[in-house]
Amino acid sequence: MKNPGFETNSDRVCNRMTRRLFLRATLAGGASLLACRAASLFAAASGSDDSSFSIGGDLPVNRLGFGAMRLTGEGIWGWPPDRENALKVLRRAVELGANLIDTADAYGPETDELLIAEALYPYPKGLVIATKGGNTRPGPDQWVPDGRPEYLRQCIDKSLKRLKLERIDLYQLHRIDPKVPMEDSLGALKEAQSAGKIRHIGLSEVSPEQVEIARKIVPIATVQNRYNITDRKWDNTLAYCEKEQIGFMPWAPVGGARGMTSAALEKVAKDHGITIYQLGLAWLLHRSRVMLPIPGTSSLAHLEENMAARKIQLTAEEWKTIDALASQTRFG
Repeated sequence: MKNPGFETNSDRVCNRMTRRLFLRATLAGGASLLACRAASLFAAASGSDDSSFSIGGDLPVNRLGFGAMRLTGEGIWGWPPDRENALKVLRRAVELGANLIDTADAYGPETDELLIAEALYPYPKGLVIATKGGNTRPGPDQWVPDGRPEYLRQCIDKSLKRLKLERIDLYQLHRIDPKVPMEDSLGALKEAQSAGKIRHIGLSEVSPEQVEIARKIVPIATVQNRYNITDRKWDNTLAYCEKEQIGFMPWAPVGGARGMTSAALEKVAKDHGITIYQLGLAWLLHRSRVMLPIPGTSSLAHLEENMAARKIQLTAEEWKTIDALASQTRFG
C-alpha cells in the first residue's frame, strides 16, 4: 500500500520537510534522516510533549508503539513464513521510534515472544516490552481464557524466560476468565509484582466497572480494548482511563480483520495525500493524551506508513470535520 506522500495544511514536518518529502524519504529507506533523528525518536519525550506518555506514572514511552501479533503464522499460529522478515520488521520498528512493543504468550503461541528476543536482545535502553497471559490456544484462530492463578504464575515465569527478562515492564491479563474470580487472577499478578517479576499490570477488554473493581486489588496502569475511528464501543472505558490517567492501548487500531470502510473518510485521507489507515492512527493520537496505539504488521512498507502517521498535523477545524464524519460511520 504505497503512498505518494503527505500534503496537509501544515507547513512543516520533521526539520522543516514537507509531509510529502518526509514520507518519500521514509519509504525509500530514509537512512540518513533516521540516523539524525534516531535518538529523539527512540527516547521518550518530556512529560509536556504530546508524543509521550508515562505508563504507571514512571515508565515513559512514545505514544505510537508496535503490536507484534501479526508477525506469527496464519491464524496467529506458529512461526511466520518468512522469519528473517519478521526480525527485520521488529528492528525497523525500534529504529523508527517505537519503544513500546506489545505481544502475548498466546501469539504463536510463544513464538512471538521468542522472535522479539531473537531480534532485539540485548534490548536498547528505554525499550518497553508489554506482554500478556491468561488466554490459551487450542488451535489457529482459537482463544480460550484461563485465569487460574496457578496457570498465570506459570505464564509469567515462561514469558520472562522467552523474553530474556528479569522483570516484565507491563504484564496484562489477556482476558478476564468468567470461570475464575477476578480477585484470584489479579492476586497472582500482584504476587508476581511483589516478587519483582512484574513492574506494572494492565487489563484487556474491560468495562470501567471492571477496572474499578480491579484497582481495589492492584494498581492498573493500562487498559487494552478494541478501538478505532469507526469502532468505538469502548468510549466509556477510554473516558474512565482519561479521568484516571490510565494508558489506553487500542487493539485493532486500524480495524483489524474488519478493516476500516468509509467513503467519507477515504476522501478526506485522499485529499491530504495519505491513506485511511494513516488518518485513523493520527485520529487516535489526536483523540486522547492517554491513547497508546499499537498498530501491527508483517510488512516493512506498511510499518513505515504506520509510523509516519505521527507526523500528520491538521487544523482544529479539519479535526472537527473528521470527528463528525467518523461519528456518522462508526459501528462499534
